[in-house]
Amino acid sequence: MIEQYPVLPGAGSFFFKGNETGILISHGFVGTPQSVRYLGEYLASEGFTVYGVRLRGHGTHYEDMERCSYQDWIKSLEEGYNFLQKHCRDIFVIGQSMGGTLTLNLSQKYKNIKGIMLINAAINSIPPMERYKNNYTLRFVDEGEPDIKAKNVHEITYLKAPVRSIQQLFALMAETRDKLPIVTCPVLAFRSEEDHVVPPENTNYILSSIQSDIKEVIHLYNSYHVASMDNDKEFIAEQCSLFIDKLLSNVTTSIK
Repeated sequence: MIEQYPVLPGAGSFFFKGNETGILISHGFVGTPQSVRYLGEYLASEGFTVYGVRLRGHGTHYEDMERCSYQDWIKSLEEGYNFLQKHCRDIFVIGQSMGGTLTLNLSQKYKNIKGIMLINAAINSIPPMERYKNNYTLRFVDEGEPDIKAKNVHEITYLKAPVRSIQQLFALMAETRDKLPIVTCPVLAFRSEEDHVVPPENTNYILSSIQSDIKEVIHLYNSYHVASMDNDKEFIAEQCSLFIDKLLSNVTTSIK
């Protein structure tokens, strides 16, 4: 899929070269790497190599997004993973919202991923979008304001969402749901207790369906759906760093 529009200012992917531990980060539906950039910058400051990927059809124009299938988004994240493999020995993946769905999908395919972190991942229900699952008359719908509790936060996002893309999102969720029982890597899941897009029960479903020996949940009480930009963003970044360090130290200990 060739995009026909240029990338919006500030919406491009980002890469910070650090040590041999790589962290791949995916934004969510209609979002851009800008929504997870704080997280990326924090982890880079901790010495990690970080790549925030821009999913195809995102960060340009919603007409580009309309031409994408969910396989294009899967491929975008896989390309990011392959890029990081050239620079790093160990790779972790973080996903916000649909990025969390893609992260789960990726982790069942690449078993050498050391661990994944999910931020309000979507897997079985998105109430505001349910009405469009079988709608073949509308082309675009208004997106509304991003679901962020903090004041004066600007997210680069589309003002409209293609109905076809919403349907592709639900198809991605269905495929990933079927694969959850073969996810075995360590998982840290962040769950906003007040989320007006993806109900917190999505996180419960994920954790009850995967087969990981290590699976943790952290409840967020001061952020809405786009938690990576919200009041808990620093806390999320800190917890991700601690989770990664803990897993790396366990690997080191087991080698000894």
